[in-house]
Amino acid sequence: MDDLAHMRTALALARRGLGETAPNPTVGCVIVRGGRVVGRGRTAQGGRPHAETEALAAAGDAARGATAYVTLEPCAHHGRTPPCADALVAAGIARVVVAMTDPDERTNGAGLSRLREAGLEVVEGIGGAEAAEINAGFCKCIREGRPLVTLKLATSLDGQIATRTGASQWITGAAARQAAHALRGTHDAVMVGVGTVLADDPELTCRLEGFRSTPVIRLIVDSHLRIPLDGRLVRGAADHPLWIVHRDGADPARRAALLDLGARLFEVPAAPVGIDLAAALAAVGEAGLTRVLAEGGGTLAAALIRADLVDRLEWFTAPVVIGDDGIGAVAGFGVEELGRAARFTRIDASVCGGDIRTRYRRD
Repeated sequence: MDDLAHMRTALALARRGLGETAPNPTVGCVIVRGGRVVGRGRTAQGGRPHAETEALAAAGDAARGATAYVTLEPCAHHGRTPPCADALVAAGIARVVVAMTDPDERTNGAGLSRLREAGLEVVEGIGGAEAAEINAGFCKCIREGRPLVTLKLATSLDGQIATRTGASQWITGAAARQAAHALRGTHDAVMVGVGTVLADDPELTCRLEGFRSTPVIRLIVDSHLRIPLDGRLVRGAADHPLWIVHRDGADPARRAALLDLGARLFEVPAAPVGIDLAAALAAVGEAGLTRVLAEGGGTLAAALIRADLVDRLEWFTAPVVIGDDGIGAVAGFGVEELGRAARFTRIDASVCGGDIRTRYRRD
């Protein structure tokens, strides 16, 4: 019996749900009987139904005596649906292979205990590292009360995102831009600062046909609600959710206008510069976000790094040199000693068309 091979199939199913299941985790489930896959499923859009429910429905009577491969411990609590652990028992599953336990205190080992008490064989830890990475955002919310933050940068070799005149289209090539849109598609929200909005009037959508079925939330850090009411972000708020975090004491008339136009607003305390980003992320985490892709600009990137809020880096580097009179990817944030610099560990690097894509994890 090849437990790892079947778990890899379940993990691939789970990855397909990235960005579409928040606030729930994305889970994959494969049911195997006699060496043949008889059912498979993943967490549905919005978090319901769960993967186990979908896989059991596909398997039907063939689930009796089968093995279920699940990327996250089956839930043990009653929510909108009954516990998945109970559903596996009722279906006659004989063996359950689980990649990782669920950190949610309502389950956190209770699902596995329920399965064992019912006489099912339970195997833990197969594919655990990959499962943990897939649900790093969900786990971050459970443990720290905020979403996982990935900072994406697309720069020249010397770390510039634009020339001194602001020209930036396009530093990186088509393949890198496509990869960046795929990144948007695997996150719940894309975050930029209002400076980027004022400079570029972006849409911040995932423009890959068929990549995902739900729109990405556009999350704007805008201390004083300067976002243009006639810009593309506000005009598209009816079809693509627009969330704005701003400091307390913002203009009530401006707030009312944005609310009327379909934006969702989050008021958080001010910081010495801008807003309290930790409070902002806690607020949107409470509202259901688990994975946020920050795309800049340089002021927001610096503020996130300074506050130690960047968990992953996706850095696209183009083979071009702009010079130090260009606009840097990360604004200055007061580092005077190397020991105080933010350090990251490289996960991998790959060729992306004519550019290089490097992925990092925060130390």
